[in-house]
Amino acid sequence: MARPTPPPAGGPGPRPHGEQTAVPCWFMRGGTSRGPFFRAADLPADRAARDAVLRAALGSPDPRQIDGLGGAHPLTSKAGIVGPGTEGVDLEFVFAQLQPESERVDTTPNCGNMLAAVVPFAIEAGLLTPRGETTTARVRTRDTGLTADITVRTPLGPDGRHVAYAGETRIDGVPGTAAPVSIAFLDTAGSVCAGLLPTGRVRDLAPAGSAGTVEVTCVDNGQPLVLVRAADLGVSGYETAAELTADTELRARVEELRLACGALMGLGDVTERNYPKMTLIAPPARGGTLSTRSFIPHVCHTSIGVLAAVTAATACVLEGTVAHELAGGSRDRTGTTTVSVEHPSGEFSVELGLGAGEPRVTRSALVRTARLIMAGDVLVPRHLWSPTPAKEEQR
Repeated sequence: MARPTPPPAGGPGPRPHGEQTAVPCWFMRGGTSRGPFFRAADLPADRAARDAVLRAALGSPDPRQIDGLGGAHPLTSKAGIVGPGTEGVDLEFVFAQLQPESERVDTTPNCGNMLAAVVPFAIEAGLLTPRGETTTARVRTRDTGLTADITVRTPLGPDGRHVAYAGETRIDGVPGTAAPVSIAFLDTAGSVCAGLLPTGRVRDLAPAGSAGTVEVTCVDNGQPLVLVRAADLGVSGYETAAELTADTELRARVEELRLACGALMGLGDVTERNYPKMTLIAPPARGGTLSTRSFIPHVCHTSIGVLAAVTAATACVLEGTVAHELAGGSRDRTGTTTVSVEHPSGEFSVELGLGAGEPRVTRSALVRTARLIMAGDVLVPRHLWSPTPAKEEQR
C-alpha cells in the first residue's frame, strides 16, 4: 500500500519571531531564474504590505541585495506567489519582478522561467496533490491571463509521491541535468498588448538615437517584444552579454527605442516597466534559426527568457517581420515547426503549432527544468507586517 504524500516542508503560516515575522518560503530555481515562492495565503492581502514584505525578503532596494535573498541581478530578483485556481484552473500564479536598485514590485509581466517552478512548488507546499507518475496542472498567471498546462514527474517513493528533480534534461544556462518540466502555453497571443501584432503591422519605423530611424517588429506571443537587427544599431549581435551591457551608448539607444516602441504598442509610458523586452537579432551562428541578444530591460540577458524565446520564435514564422528574413524566409503555414533561438549561453528550442490561412500560432510548447533549493521561513521586519491574531488562530 502506498504511503501518503509527505507534509510540506515549510512552516504552518506567518508568525511572530521576536522583532521579525517568519513567513514560510520555498526558494526555487525555475529555468534560468530563481527566487522565493510563497503561498498566497501566507502573504498580506493588502498589496502595499505584500510588496513591502517582498522587498524585505529580496533585500531591495540595494545593488547587492545584501540584506535579503536577492542575487543582485534582475534574473535573481524575482518572486512567485501561488494559490488555488478557479474555473477549470488548478493554480493561480502571481509573478513579481523586483529590481536590485529599485523599490518597484512589478506584477504586470510574465516569466516563463519562474512559471516552470510553479507546479513543483505547489506540490512541495501542499497546494497540489500528485496524480500519478506524472502530474499535469493548469496554471493561470493572474495579472496577465496567460494560461499553461505544466507537467512534472511525480514518482512513487518510500514516503509517497514526490517531485522528481533528477533527470537527463539539459537546458542552456543551467549547469548539469535535471528532470524535465513540460510547458504547453494556451492562447498566448496578446498576453499584455492588444494582440499578436500590437501595432497591426509586421514592421514599424522607430527612433534609435544616433542610429536614426530603424525597422522593428513589435510582437506579443506571451511577452511584449521588440525585435531589431543588431547591425542597425551598430553591433554584430554576437557580442557577449557583458560586452553589450557595458556599452552605455548602445544601451541609451536601445532605451530610446524601447520607450518609442512602448507607445507604438499601446503600452503608454514604459519608463518604469520591465517590458517591452528589446531583442537584438542576427543570422544564426551555430546552426539554429535566429541569433538573439535580449535586454531585460536595461542589461543584456545571459540567455533569453522563456516567453521572449516563444515570441521571438513566433516572429520567425510570420512573413515580413525583421526576424523572418534573418531566419531563412518562408516556412510552412500549417502543422508543427521547431524554431531554435540562439542566445549568449546556448540555444532555446520552441515548438510552434501553425494554423492555415493568415499567420496564426495555435500553440507553443517547450521544456524547462526546476529545483527546490531551500524550504523554511524568510524573516522580515515585523513592523512591515504582522499577521492579525485572528489569522494566527485560524492557522
